[in-house]
Amino acid sequence: MASRARHLVLTVFLLLAAGEAARADEAIWRKVREGGYALLLRHANAPGIGDPPGFTLGDCATQRNLDDRGRDQARRIGAAIRAAGVQITRLQTSRWCRASETAGLLAVGKVEPAPFLDSFFAGRGSEKSQTAAFRQAVASVGPDEIVLFVTHQVNITALTGEVPRSGEIVVLKAGPGGGAPIGRIAF
Repeated sequence: MASRARHLVLTVFLLLAAGEAARADEAIWRKVREGGYALLLRHANAPGIGDPPGFTLGDCATQRNLDDRGRDQARRIGAAIRAAGVQITRLQTSRWCRASETAGLLAVGKVEPAPFLDSFFAGRGSEKSQTAAFRQAVASVGPDEIVLFVTHQVNITALTGEVPRSGEIVVLKAGPGGGAPIGRIAF
C-alpha cells in the first residue's frame, strides 16, 4: 500500500513538473516568435563520444551518426518548432553528418552548411576562430530573424557556457557580443 502511495505521489509530481516545463517552454517560444533570436541546437541523439579513428568529413560511414532514436528526436523537434508557430528564417549546420542529418530532418527550412559550426572536439578545427565566427553569426541575427544553428556540445559550451544534452536548444537573444541566453528547451 505504501508503495502505491509513493508511486501516486511521484506520478503527480512528475505531471506537475511536466506542466511547469511546458509553460516555461511556451513562454520562451512566445519571446522567440517576436524575432531577434538565435536557437543553438545540439544535434539529435548519436550514441558515443567524438568520432571514430579514420573520421573523414563528407563520409558518413566514418563518423558517429544519428541512430533511429536520434532521427525520431530530430523530427519531433522540427514538429515542436512548427507547432510553436516559429518561422525559422535561416538554418545553418555543422557539416558533420549527425548535425546535417538533424538539420534536414527538422524540416523547418533550407539547410546551409557553415564550417564554423563544425566540431572542434579532440583537436579538430579551431575553438578560438570558430567560436569567434559563431559569436559574430549570432550577433548579426536581425531583429526580425529567427536563426537556427545546428552544431555540437563543445561549440555551444564555448559560446555560452551552457552544456546542452543531445537535441536540446539553447535560446539566445541576439545582440552585440553574441547574445545572451534566455533559456533552454529540451525534447
